[in-house]
Amino acid sequence: MDPTALFFYLFSAVTVFSALRVVTARNPVHSALYLVLTFFSAAAIWLLLKAEFLAITLVLVYIGAVMVLFLFVVMMLDVNVDAMRQGFWKNLPVAAFVGAVVVLELATVLWHQFGTIKDSYAPRLPADYSNTKALGRLIYTEYVYAFEIAAVILLVAIVAAIALTLRKRTGVKAQNVSEQVRVRSTDRVRLVKMPGRPATAPDAGASPAAPTATEPQK
Repeated sequence: MDPTALFFYLFSAVTVFSALRVVTARNPVHSALYLVLTFFSAAAIWLLLKAEFLAITLVLVYIGAVMVLFLFVVMMLDVNVDAMRQGFWKNLPVAAFVGAVVVLELATVLWHQFGTIKDSYAPRLPADYSNTKALGRLIYTEYVYAFEIAAVILLVAIVAAIALTLRKRTGVKAQNVSEQVRVRSTDRVRLVKMPGRPATAPDAGASPAAPTATEPQK
């Protein structure tokens, strides 16, 4: 067995183990850390396949940004783990069946597409070949619709995650933007018309006003 195949099986075993621990770990923080290990081992497999751009993108984007965000969210949210585990064993047979079907479909597709491919079939690439440029040209030409559909699915997932974590808490002051947009001047200002009162005449018994400085004194 050559060293490339040895490292491939090693990183594949680490990937499978860490992926299983992501869904079986009791602590959410441990699950996120196992997911980081999964991304690292997957990036190593990409390096073995001479896809350096995908490997460094996986490390920088997912581990450097997305997983840090996951850890912050998991550590800041008050997640009730006991409530989330309710009904786990009840739904386990259905989840195991769906997982087995997905694994069987992926294995069938991969074996049918790549099962008979060998290293000798790969074309010899020139010295100045850039897989980043080739990947970009392939994505935005042949797989542009699949790329856009994946972007829409990720956008929907982001909106759904925000909607699921948005909970109303008592005692917290927040602005209602929709009510602020619909507000009218009559809702905030009320003009009151009051009848005027006639000016009162000066009292007849009051003493006359003192003479001003401009009047000559007698």
